[in-house]
Amino acid sequence: MMTCNRCAVLQGEGEKAARLSSLFSTLRFRLGKSRLISVSLSPRQPMALWDQWVEAALVKLASKNLLRSTRPISLTPAAAVHFSADEVETFDGPRQWDRSSVEVEMDERTFREWLSELPDPGGESIAKDENVSRKLLLFSGNDYLGLSSHPAVRKAAAKAAQEHGMGPRGSALICGYSNYHMLLEASLAELKNKEDCLLCPTGFAANVAFMSALGSICSLLAVGGRPSEDQKIAIFSDALNHASIIDGIRLVERQQEAEVFVYRHRDMVHLNALLSCCKMAKKVVITDSLFSMDGDFAPISDLVELRKKHGFLLAIDDAHSTLVCGENGGGLLEVYGCESDVDICIGTLSKAVGCLGGFVACSNKWKQLIQSRGRSFIFSTSLPVPIVAASHASLVVARKEKWRRTAIWSRVDDFNALTRLNITSPIISLVIGSEKAALCASRHMLESGFHITAIRPPTVPPNSCRLRITLSAAHTFEDIKKLVAALSLWFVFPAADQNAQIAPKL
Repeated sequence: MMTCNRCAVLQGEGEKAARLSSLFSTLRFRLGKSRLISVSLSPRQPMALWDQWVEAALVKLASKNLLRSTRPISLTPAAAVHFSADEVETFDGPRQWDRSSVEVEMDERTFREWLSELPDPGGESIAKDENVSRKLLLFSGNDYLGLSSHPAVRKAAAKAAQEHGMGPRGSALICGYSNYHMLLEASLAELKNKEDCLLCPTGFAANVAFMSALGSICSLLAVGGRPSEDQKIAIFSDALNHASIIDGIRLVERQQEAEVFVYRHRDMVHLNALLSCCKMAKKVVITDSLFSMDGDFAPISDLVELRKKHGFLLAIDDAHSTLVCGENGGGLLEVYGCESDVDICIGTLSKAVGCLGGFVACSNKWKQLIQSRGRSFIFSTSLPVPIVAASHASLVVARKEKWRRTAIWSRVDDFNALTRLNITSPIISLVIGSEKAALCASRHMLESGFHITAIRPPTVPPNSCRLRITLSAAHTFEDIKKLVAALSLWFVFPAADQNAQIAPKL
């Protein structure tokens, strides 16, 4: 349980990265629904204008007969599709099948081909045996809770496939939306504490759908369909936001519906300055909650305070925090108890959920707008029914098997204890620098039995190449010990009396 002192620290303004790092290793999901931050705006403040703009856009769409809605097809009698949590088999601890999500094999030919792409730093070569496969520990996936291999998830997918095949193949607005999809949306809305939810084919598509729907507000409300400069939307985006956010913003920008302002990574002083100088009425701030390449968290409390001050629409991509953070797996917003202070929550089913797909948790009005104007939603085939059924089962398992969240954060603690670093999430970013050095480090880890890839441009900026390591609830303490031992041959970890920094052995 958390202490009063830690709560007091979290409630403070202007949290810096170092302080957040030291707190998250102990607080994390345990904070749960604690209302550490509760900020609401008076209807007289600018935030209320966004409701008016969305409503006006919906009226305009309706007047043009462009308002769209999904109509679920009942693949079985609706009463039969209830996904009772009591029928989902769960366990009170790890089982042998959990290892299948972190233990993989690679045939010798593939192994050699991968090595041939990586520079050889010298040393002894590994004996070649074409008749064996390589066993590797997987430290590069996003299956944070190890749910992709859970029996309940497998059974749900198999049962749906046997009964319905892949389900109707079409976009959600035509025939691809079923009672399975509708029930999963309801469960995700409940998880994120939102009024409604819209399923999308991928997390990438979810971000693009939201951004394209957002931009359409300007065109719908503008006289003649072309917004003037002061009618455009001002979008403020973190410098390290995911590529799907960036591509969505570019789409809106290309339609001349927005002006884009990029603020320095996690720099709330810079963001506040940009907001203060902007005279445009329609302001939006969008950020990842947990940044996938750096493993650090967005300063949610500061963003909520800035929202109170400036009245912008706040959109959070909670892809890497969903099911990982929060007592119930609701993500970083649940940790801070500020779900009502975030207008749009975007997520994915391909990471901790262990399946495939994306979603936008929002109000019912925003859902209507996105499903009517979100291009990547409208023009994509909906998720196959077995994937939807498996995703729902995964949500049930994650809610009941809370030990999985305990396990993944225990692995974070283990890594910190063995390296004397202070990582704050299951994403470990070991920045090396040059591309060649990062590739050599990746080769070393591969030869040592670890599936860890080098992250290079354009994913990260030049000269910031790195090894990106991800931890899972399926990993054990012994796995972490072996990982650190292999890393220690390439990296110099700090001594007990030194700052938490690493240096590659170049």
